[in-house]
Amino acid sequence: MSSKIVPVVMAGGKGTRLWPLSRSAAPKQFLQILSDRSLFQQTLERVRDPARYEPAIVVTNSDFRFIVAEQARAIDTQLGDILLEPVARNTAPALAAAAFSILARFGKAAIMQVLASDHEIDAGAIYQDCILRAHQAARHGELVTFGITPTEPATGYGYIEQGEELTAGANRVARFVEKPDRAKAVAMLETGRYLWNSGMFMLPVKPFLDEMKHHAPDVWEAARLAVEGIRKDLDFSRLEAASFARAPDISVDYAVFERTERAAVVPSSFAWSDLGSWDAVWKTGRKDSDGNVVTDRATVSNTRNSLVLSRDIHLAVQGLEDVAVIAGEDAVYVGRLDDSQSVGNIVKTLARSPRTTALTEVHPTSYRPWGAVAAISDGERFAVKRLRVTPGKKISLQKHHHRAEHWIVVRGTAEITMAGETRLLHENESVYIPPGTVHRLYNPGKIPLELIEVQTGSYLGEDDITRIEDEFGRS
Repeated sequence: MSSKIVPVVMAGGKGTRLWPLSRSAAPKQFLQILSDRSLFQQTLERVRDPARYEPAIVVTNSDFRFIVAEQARAIDTQLGDILLEPVARNTAPALAAAAFSILARFGKAAIMQVLASDHEIDAGAIYQDCILRAHQAARHGELVTFGITPTEPATGYGYIEQGEELTAGANRVARFVEKPDRAKAVAMLETGRYLWNSGMFMLPVKPFLDEMKHHAPDVWEAARLAVEGIRKDLDFSRLEAASFARAPDISVDYAVFERTERAAVVPSSFAWSDLGSWDAVWKTGRKDSDGNVVTDRATVSNTRNSLVLSRDIHLAVQGLEDVAVIAGEDAVYVGRLDDSQSVGNIVKTLARSPRTTALTEVHPTSYRPWGAVAAISDGERFAVKRLRVTPGKKISLQKHHHRAEHWIVVRGTAEITMAGETRLLHENESVYIPPGTVHRLYNPGKIPLELIEVQTGSYLGEDDITRIEDEFGRS
């Protein structure tokens, strides 16, 4: 039994609201937007105090399992577990599964703090005070949510109406309100009783599960069986698929919070944003004297109140106002900031065309359990990629039937196994791997290994691979 809080980080969402940086296979929680840390990494750092927290449990899906593990490793953070959802079933089944897992490990008195992995939060003194108040209310058996003090009549958030005052600075939840139109939002703010619904919670595990069993027994049963049937896979825990799939697709708000009499809210005035649009990113960013948020790889002239963001190519913006100009690796978005909530419309248009659908799904950079691969150039019978291999990691022992590969080391030291022989390759050295040759790449060093890979051949598809041996269970 532990008196510490057990953090549960929800990191399985797939979204494109920050396109072209976010894609369905590379959502915003794993992106470095205005920081050298991803939103997911910043979330982990907020719950890293060992005096207050147990190691975090991350709930995600199989597609993101390796990037979760890699980003935690990159900031030297030990995770308590990585729970893998076999199918997407919204927040109620995910949190019920996390609660059952925590109950088994930490006992009936455990309290879990639920955090979204893609929020921007000022974790200063006000935030810490809200955490303390929520923890105290949860210890009294309340199911606590955090209600953000509104700064404007926003129409992109749900709202919570505060009821009677409880102990420790929490209030009873009077009701939840769906995303309103502007007139209704203005009217609610004038009462002083309404807060933004943040989607963050502090939950006593046993009372939460009791309320779930009472109000959503099908969710409770599916999650219970899914946790009982967990299968360990390397550092991951796979929820039993058939049981979890029987859970309804329902949010924890609908399943429990709108039905229970134990819902409480902690009014929270710390700076918070769900970064659901480029306008929201601009509002949270550090502005220059003309109101612009500009990254290092951009230059602006006679431009005001704009967001200009790039991590690769250099952007030059002149004579514009109230715009977002966002450069990804393979696409650029330009639009008015006040219309950035509508970026989903252009993403849907792109997704409908075979020529552009990939731009909504994947990045040129994709993550592997051993590191990352970035596409540089491709054409008829060739492709050029940049490989980054994490220290101590190796790719599978493999061969390709239709393509040859040329590897050039640009940073670090590579251990190459080819046709049964092993040798070291240093910076500015290269190797040629003919089609059909069994080979493997390993980083024996202390720094990331970076290579340029040139593929040539009649077929360059990613399915032209035969894995003979793989430490990540893919052979």
